Amino acid sequence: MEEIRNRDDVFVLVSTFYRTIQKDELLGPIFNSHIPENNWPMHLEKLTDFWVTALFGQACFKGNPGQVHKNVDKNLNHSITQVHFGKWLELWFTTIDALYEGELAQRAKDAARKMATSQYLTIWKSRP
Repeated sequence: MEEIRNRDDVFVLVSTFYRTIQKDELLGPIFNSHIPENNWPMHLEKLTDFWVTALFGQACFKGNPGQVHKNVDKNLNHSITQVHFGKWLELWFTTIDALYEGELAQRAKDAARKMATSQYLTIWKSRP
């Protein structure tokens, strides 16, 4: 098993993970209804930028994930729960463990755990 070394490795991780998400019974309908099929390549590049920034400290990500998650929750009548984020984390960890090991793999897990908590709180605080 290899370590995460560069952007290409992060892209493999992100692409593999989101292919799993798209097929997941709980999360697939959410992601597939908010990201048109032809937008996935661009979305995967943006998510790769996010994780490259998180793992390597290279400031290449531009965006506001909190606002995006709040909008998705609003579009779904404020129905996103901790169960959704728990499933997201489970699939993220499983994907990492299948592909990579080492310090950056662990950092990706730790960052995801913090991000999931933060994003859920952002959503929850924005609800009417």
